[in-house]
Amino acid sequence: MFDLDKLFPYSFNEKYSKPVAYFSMEFAIDQPLKIYSGGLGFLAGSHMRSAYELKQNIIGIGILWKKGYYDQERNEDQTMRASFRHKQYTFLTDTGILFPITIHGARVFVKAFLLKPEVFKTAPLFLLTTDIEENDHLAQTISHRLYDPNETTRVAQSILLGTGGAKLLEIIGRETDIYHMNEGHALPLCFYLLDKFKDLEEVRKRVVFTTHTPEKAGNEEHNIHLLESMSFFNGLTMEEVEAYAKPENGTLNYTLTALRIAKKANGVSQLHGEVARQMWSPYSDICAIDAITNAQNKTYWKDYMLEKALANDDDEKLVMRKKMLKKKLFRVVANQTGKLFDEDVLTIVWARRFAGYKRANLLLRDYDRFKKIVNNKKYPVQVIWAGKPYPEDYEGINIFNEIYWKTKDIKHCTVLTGYELWLSGHLKRGSDVWLNNPRLYHEASGTSGMTAAMNGSINCSIPDGWVPEFAEHGRNAFLIQPAPDELSVHEKDRDEANRLYDLLENEVIPMYYENPDQWISMMKAGMREVIPCFDSGRMADEYYTRLYHH
Repeated sequence: MFDLDKLFPYSFNEKYSKPVAYFSMEFAIDQPLKIYSGGLGFLAGSHMRSAYELKQNIIGIGILWKKGYYDQERNEDQTMRASFRHKQYTFLTDTGILFPITIHGARVFVKAFLLKPEVFKTAPLFLLTTDIEENDHLAQTISHRLYDPNETTRVAQSILLGTGGAKLLEIIGRETDIYHMNEGHALPLCFYLLDKFKDLEEVRKRVVFTTHTPEKAGNEEHNIHLLESMSFFNGLTMEEVEAYAKPENGTLNYTLTALRIAKKANGVSQLHGEVARQMWSPYSDICAIDAITNAQNKTYWKDYMLEKALANDDDEKLVMRKKMLKKKLFRVVANQTGKLFDEDVLTIVWARRFAGYKRANLLLRDYDRFKKIVNNKKYPVQVIWAGKPYPEDYEGINIFNEIYWKTKDIKHCTVLTGYELWLSGHLKRGSDVWLNNPRLYHEASGTSGMTAAMNGSINCSIPDGWVPEFAEHGRNAFLIQPAPDELSVHEKDRDEANRLYDLLENEVIPMYYENPDQWISMMKAGMREVIPCFDSGRMADEYYTRLYHH
């Protein structure tokens, strides 16, 4: 029997004593543990760190991805390459727990590893794997690649997370009051609980759900007969599935089903909450969708010396430290690209997942105007891009390659590989401007700007996701005015690129060089005002008070 008493190194804060299990396909806990792809994982990692700091009775359940997401490398001609290599971790504890689940009518064995709280100062995190000798090769591959492109493997991964996680909780003897699904990937959990309790209301009392995707097309769905053949429904009859989930045209949408089974759901920014309520309003029997804005863990992301200079209101130390952090980032740039940057030059960073709607290449849309801005001898500008597209997102990979070809001969512009926690930290601490220019209403939250602001990087952003809750133009951020909604995508891209160029030429760049006092004042306002609202302590508290206790 697993010793539950030794799981937590702290006694619970009474306010947070209700036992919760948090299911997520990815967790960005720390650089060495490569089991995440992007924002969903960054959120889950910060949540687990704040749960530890607040002494919450919560455990995380995820998957131990043998090949991680992928390693982002370069081909001989410097274009992007996705590589998949086995990962090993000596800091995880083998719990000795081995148990079977059913996938595609066959028995698949699951082994549970534990990331103990003291390793990275997080709530306990159980990681499941099928990559063990008890399974055949096909079953072993289920836990190889995060977001495997093969449809049946993806379905099997959801069963591993949802059903495997629920079963693990029973094996370790943990009474769980609330099952929190971070996105719809763990949906088989709901069918496992429906089979266990035989009553939708009993399950509904226990399940809450966080949705992240503001477009219907982005929410995972599969053919219901494929899911049945894969043992997704844990033995429930098709009649029961029809009654609980109301699938449309033979297709089960994960998000819609989760909204029908959960007692409450949340979007990940106030704006996203509105978008989600509107998007799912035509559907019957869905739970209320609240909004709990994402946040990031300040303890993990902050630079201690920047924070100290801010607390002492010491502008000189603040500027000095910022230059030192720029220098550190530029060592990374030089090592990777052979380009030497200058810490006295305004540095703009665009870094997040390369996805079409995030428009990494918007700055390059009018290439002549872009070159005019970055080659201005009086007011020089350095630009760094970084981000990992999905390994099968050829549009995203092409954008990465386009940026490489268009900037390879410009000494002070470059694109970096390996956008993971470590590089993300360097970019946030070493940038002057954090650029964010998605198509409006497409970015559910976009938390990278929060951690940039914590480190004295000024947000320059479209007012999407979390930004409207924080940004005041010219005081703590720069806002790119969105084009009118009625324009076509092509016209919006053109208009917003021009607005971005105007903003850089007329406000951002001149202020940095001509009015450093105003720049420092904006930097400090951003650093002060991003806390406490966008520190994940606030978010972890709100999950308990608004989602779990509701």
